[in-house]
This record gives sequence, C-alpha cells and structure tokens, in this order.
Amino acid sequence: MPRLVVATGNPGKLKELQAYLDDLGWELALKPPELEIEETGQTFLENARLKATQVALATGEWAIADDSGLAIDALNGAPGLYSARYGVTDADRINRVLSELANQPDRRAQFVCALVVVRPDGTVAAEAEGICPGEITTAPRGEQGFGYDPIFLMPELGLTYAEMSAAQKHELSHRGRAIALLRPQLATL
Repeated sequence: MPRLVVATGNPGKLKELQAYLDDLGWELALKPPELEIEETGQTFLENARLKATQVALATGEWAIADDSGLAIDALNGAPGLYSARYGVTDADRINRVLSELANQPDRRAQFVCALVVVRPDGTVAAEAEGICPGEITTAPRGEQGFGYDPIFLMPELGLTYAEMSAAQKHELSHRGRAIALLRPQLATL
C-alpha cells in the first residue's frame, strides 16, 4: 500500500482525509512535526502546492496538502488566505466576521479548498479545487463542525455547515467537492 504524507500536524485533518480516500488504497501519515512550512502563496492552490512539495522533498515520499478558507464578497474576499488567523479562537473569528458584516445586506461567501498531490521528486501529480457557494448568517447556528461552520449557510438546504450531518458535509462541502475532483486522478497514480 503506497504511503501519502499529509502536510499537516493535525491528526483530525489526517483522519478526515483518510475517510475520503480510504477505499483508494493509500496509507496516510502525518508530516514530521519538526517540518515547518511557511505559507507564502497568493492563492489557496499556491499554498497547497508549496506545502505538498516541501513535504514530498523533505520525506522522499508522496505528499498531499490542502489549503482552504472562507472568502466573503462584501469583505473583498477576506478572510481568505488568512481564515485561520482572523482571530485567536473560532469564536473570535466568527465574531469578527459578524461584526464586519453588521448591517451589510450582501452576505454572499464561498468556502474554497485546494488539494495537491506531489510525487517524491517534488513534481505535482494531481490537483483540484472545490468551491462551495453560500451565505453568512447573522448569528451562529448548529453544534457540529468547527471554524466558521456555524455561520456558513448553504441556502439551497437552509442549513449551516454546523447544522449538517457529517455525511452531508462530507459530500457537499468545499473539501468534499475538491476530493471528488481529485479521486479520479489519485486512482490512476
């Protein structure tokens, strides 16, 4: 079974990716903890390429990386690449977004997830980008998920990510959409 090193130190992200890719025969592993990667890209795809390439070259193994975030139209795409650093805690980030959108009628937003798989020699083998359009609620709703999930609404379902079942989010989210595009490429590697 080929090994795929996930460019993260987060066991939760590894578990989530493993659930998406379990049936493809890849064994997933966390990157070495001492390997720190600075995200200097200008897009989610550039950051994912950078992380996967550095992990592949450092380990000599296949690597996968994702970069994702929330882009809000009325905030000119913010928090965007800085989604994880838009506050100290999830509650801080949510409160900041809701405060910045106070009295703003345009609540359109999208979650973006870029995924990149890199060969041990550092060349890109596969990449995909999933986008999930939605809206920002005026107050948090739901108990599931993490991050911005309680304020990201999929209007066609009338549910925030935090109100969805794990199976719904797995299929419909930005990450789910990116994985769906990546799976056929991974199956041929």
